[in-house]
Amino acid sequence: MQSGTVDGLHYELHGGPIAGRDVVLLSPGLGGSGAFWAPQMQALTARWPVLLYDHRGTGRSVRELPSGPYSVSDMAEDMVKVMDALGLQKAHVVGHAAGGNAGLALAQDHPDRVDRLVVVNGWSRPDPHIKRCFDTRLALLNNTGIAAYVHAQPLFLYPADWLSANNARLEAEEVHHIHGFPDPDVMRARIQALLDFDIDEALPSITCPVLVSASADDMLVPLACSRRLAERLPNATLDIAPWGGHGFTVTAAEAFNTAVVSFLEGA
Repeated sequence: MQSGTVDGLHYELHGGPIAGRDVVLLSPGLGGSGAFWAPQMQALTARWPVLLYDHRGTGRSVRELPSGPYSVSDMAEDMVKVMDALGLQKAHVVGHAAGGNAGLALAQDHPDRVDRLVVVNGWSRPDPHIKRCFDTRLALLNNTGIAAYVHAQPLFLYPADWLSANNARLEAEEVHHIHGFPDPDVMRARIQALLDFDIDEALPSITCPVLVSASADDMLVPLACSRRLAERLPNATLDIAPWGGHGFTVTAAEAFNTAVVSFLEGA
């Protein structure tokens, strides 16, 4: 494993050298930590080098954001910086929610940097249900604090039966998430960037192959958002998991991994 930092962004390269090989860049969701992708690492590194990174303001990356407005396009530019640090001209990009939206922005702003793109539970324009969920999370953060925000987070991510069966795991993870939580101002700015994100009119111009991956029972992002991506992107395939919630990369990891590997292999 190779690791480093570029412009405050922590990154790791797994799966061996990249010379002459396709590389998979994994971009996590709102939490921002590359460790989110642990359930995918074995399946992916068996085939490709995998580049992980922590979003700016989160994890082991610099724990602050630049002054001024912050946007999903800024998240995409950070992906470019990580790729440049390794001399990587192009990559397969797999992004979950915020990371998937950043992948769309990257494919729009730097189409030569994206080979194949996987957008997991993403969206292309503001949605009232997503706003309601984020407003609720912000109210917890602003009025009750970090511990309450983290305690409620699994309700937005996982199905009820999985929550009940994995309560001990979630309690242990909660301690870790509270300890590593970003500055609340960083989280507010990241959420606002997602609420402001609107790439809908540009979707027909994004021509790389895209796998739009979604869960039918996602509590946070309506399935209609993924259907719209698949309809408006000119070279998209829609794959719907029947169960697993917003975090079905965790709850239904084997099926998700199989679909992503097949897509990235060009099948």
